[in-house]
Amino acid sequence: MDVPTYTAADAPVPEGTIVVERASTPQDLGPKLNRTAADVVRFLMQQGEMVTATQSLSDDMIELFAAEVGAEIRLVDPGEEQEVELLKLLEVDEEVDDDTYESWPHRPPVITIMGHVDHGKTKLLDYIRDANVVAGEAGGITQHIGAYQVVKDGRAITFLDTPGHAAFTEMRARGAEATDIVVLVVAADDGVMPQTMEAIDHAKAAEVPIVVAINKMDRENANPDRVMQQLSEHELVPESWGGDTVMVPLSALTGDGVDDLLDNLLVVAEVEDLRATDDGRAQGVVLESHLDIGRGPVATVLVQRGTLKIGEPVVAGGSWGRVRALIDDTGVNVTEAGPSMPVQVLGLADVSSAGDRFVVAPDEKTASKVAETREHWRRQAALGREAHAMAGGAKLEDIFKQIQAGEAANLALIVKADVNGSLEAVTESLRKLERDDVRLSFVSRGVGGITESDIQLAAVSNATIIGFNVRPDRKARELAEAEQVEIRTYEIIYKLLEDIEAAMLGLLAPEYEEVVTGEAEVREVFRVPRIGAVAGCYVTNGTITRNSPVRFLRDGTIIWKGTVSSLRRFKDDVREVASGFECGIGLSDFQDLKQGDIIETYEEREIPRT
Repeated sequence: MDVPTYTAADAPVPEGTIVVERASTPQDLGPKLNRTAADVVRFLMQQGEMVTATQSLSDDMIELFAAEVGAEIRLVDPGEEQEVELLKLLEVDEEVDDDTYESWPHRPPVITIMGHVDHGKTKLLDYIRDANVVAGEAGGITQHIGAYQVVKDGRAITFLDTPGHAAFTEMRARGAEATDIVVLVVAADDGVMPQTMEAIDHAKAAEVPIVVAINKMDRENANPDRVMQQLSEHELVPESWGGDTVMVPLSALTGDGVDDLLDNLLVVAEVEDLRATDDGRAQGVVLESHLDIGRGPVATVLVQRGTLKIGEPVVAGGSWGRVRALIDDTGVNVTEAGPSMPVQVLGLADVSSAGDRFVVAPDEKTASKVAETREHWRRQAALGREAHAMAGGAKLEDIFKQIQAGEAANLALIVKADVNGSLEAVTESLRKLERDDVRLSFVSRGVGGITESDIQLAAVSNATIIGFNVRPDRKARELAEAEQVEIRTYEIIYKLLEDIEAAMLGLLAPEYEEVVTGEAEVREVFRVPRIGAVAGCYVTNGTITRNSPVRFLRDGTIIWKGTVSSLRRFKDDVREVASGFECGIGLSDFQDLKQGDIIETYEEREIPRT
């Protein structure tokens, strides 16, 4: 049997998707694609990129070489590659093809309810839960675990009431896509408020559908049209007005309209085509976790795929253990939990974090190894954050360092002000500072103090927080320090605009212009022992300065560029010679001097951006 032989240039690349860390060197990249570091360096040099075998490569360079050899790659952050390898160890398929997905059964939607304080979120949740308990004759709920399921027309709906806005963003920051639909509760008698806008920002950032529940319709001063008008100004246009946002008027107090809300949630879920398999080992996300006296670490998890059973070894973030008990939302012990079902898990060795992924492992040995490896990388990441904190976080004026070459600069801002009038004035003034090559993006705008939720959002979106006549509280300041989020507070609007404009000018790529500072004509050439040729010159224009960059012109053509190495008036060394005086000029490494040549000094000046 003939064994095919390959040269380094045509060796087959590994099949499937190859995981490559960002900032890999040619020494790291080459072997993964069945090539040598020299192959990578050679190819990039042919593309005009001068790199060495130990130099970190940009994303574009890595993708360019992968495309050249025909490899399919996935770029991951440092440490994330180990996570992918761990998932392989756990035999978890991260990607599912369309045909496989279409063959899976539908799963219950997972709903998070958000909105302004006192607009009726808790009342709505309580009504839905109580109605479900009565209908199902399940008796009273013995304990509340922060997530529960209700049944409507024989179809289950899962509600999460654990995540406030900060927790919602924190989980998204960890990559946990736990929520399918957000229900935005707005009081019909109060309208859109600061936390309402905050909830909209968070839901849009998570890229999930928003269903609006216009609550408190039983009040005499309820005005749903005003609510819809206010929401349409935030790009949530109701279906009745030709938009695509479902808005349901209801009263959580009387229950009117709640059934309509549940029906609409099922319709939106059907449109979203939410599916999951209940076969195989379970995987999902940790919603919350705490240490219970007597029961040990308790984790509330949401199963997203497969079926979780008692006795199975589970890995949740950096913690692992064998499942000793599963408790559903009504406090009843169950033996297994399927997709979209929230349960409390007992048996883990440590407390997990909200947003951690949990996976059932093939055996305890694998579970232990995966958990230990994850914990190791978390410690490494924590050490890196501490070192970054000691070195000082990125400031507003330093953001331009993060901008990729050739891309338009983008400055992300979260703006908080004391009243709506100030907020609009600040926002409009900032918008006028925009230009083609520097954009301002407002991640969130709101009225009120700077909260922990703002810090979480800023940390996820790499934004700077601007406070006008408002300040952060102690907890927000501590969180900002921990998350390396920059907060700038102002009381005078022009000071605010001056700072932001200065930062934007810093974001712009600097422009330089050459300014001729002096011209001198060579009148005589002197030969000095051990020094060489010295030009006896007459300064015709400007000022000749020692150590200035210089161009040597002959008949209008540049024949040499360098610096003025020596400058003399008679026998004295001088720093500069003005127009109308004679001097002797020695050039750094040029000896071909002729009478009539022109020595031109110049400097590069940065053009102030306006």
